[in-house]
Amino acid sequence: MEAHDDIAPAGVRPDAEPVFAAIDLGTNNCRLMLARARGEGFAIVDSFSRIVRLGEGLARNGRLMDTAIDRTMQALEVCAGKIQRWGVIDQRHIATEACRRAANCDEFVAGVAARTGLALEIIPPREEARLALAGCMALINQRQPRVLLIDIGGGSTEASWISTDGGKPELIDFISLPYGVVTLSEQIADDYVCNRLPLQRYEAIAAQVTEKLNEFDARHNISAAIARREVQMIGTSGTVTTVAAINLGLRRYNRSQVDGTLITRGAINMVCRSLLLENLAGLAANGCIGPERADLVLAGCAILEGVSKRWPVDPIVVADRGLREGVLLDLIRRDRANKPV
Repeated sequence: MEAHDDIAPAGVRPDAEPVFAAIDLGTNNCRLMLARARGEGFAIVDSFSRIVRLGEGLARNGRLMDTAIDRTMQALEVCAGKIQRWGVIDQRHIATEACRRAANCDEFVAGVAARTGLALEIIPPREEARLALAGCMALINQRQPRVLLIDIGGGSTEASWISTDGGKPELIDFISLPYGVVTLSEQIADDYVCNRLPLQRYEAIAAQVTEKLNEFDARHNISAAIARREVQMIGTSGTVTTVAAINLGLRRYNRSQVDGTLITRGAINMVCRSLLLENLAGLAANGCIGPERADLVLAGCAILEGVSKRWPVDPIVVADRGLREGVLLDLIRRDRANKPV
């Protein structure tokens, strides 16, 4: 479908380059990105992001809760409106861990289609790892033979082991850990003392993450490759970008100042331990965190510290990009492949 004056936003020419759309519906966030092809990549024309906490209560109940579904539906209605106004020619909308685990996932997907017209696709962990790699491809240093791509999500954490030998980076293997910022935060909610998370509980989470990575590390001799300085690590998640923004001294989060920057393990430890000293009100008052994520950030920090302890790569590349970008690049490549030469 081509863009037309009656549906395109004001100022958009009907003969402009076509627009593609991608939604990433995670355990915590609903994110939309609309873009046009530009060179080997794309130019963003519009976007939307809202914290919906779709996975709230999932660990206890095994189902998506009605309140979480209502919040998510409202966000998806906004997405559907933007997609219609831009007159996109191709779109793909993916959902990850919360939907994979929920007993009422099929009912939810059908409800989304009926209410918004959007077709949600529940992708498996391997496809999630592939899309994250595609989205972060521009940040990969091909002088390093191996890459660790770490994605700390709301319901799980994925670690991908990637080869750059022979040119184009390729996914060798991945592991999906059952630790995410939403699910972990619910588990530790009762452990807070005077609205602070005790150091002992925090370090126990980090140690669990480190231990869960041991078998994957041994399977691919990752630690040995790190010791030979053959590994680049890229962190893509709200946790990594938030820690990086605080380390940069930003008063408010700014993607352009964070994406593609480097952060050392020492800086990660310093920021995370400083946040651990704050109570929930103090975390909420931080402009890079805010009240909607105050109860999530320490769980993410513990996961990040656990990963960096297992794999001491220094520095880490910070990526404010991932699944949506990977989906958009796929759509653009498919469109180009289908056009006559």
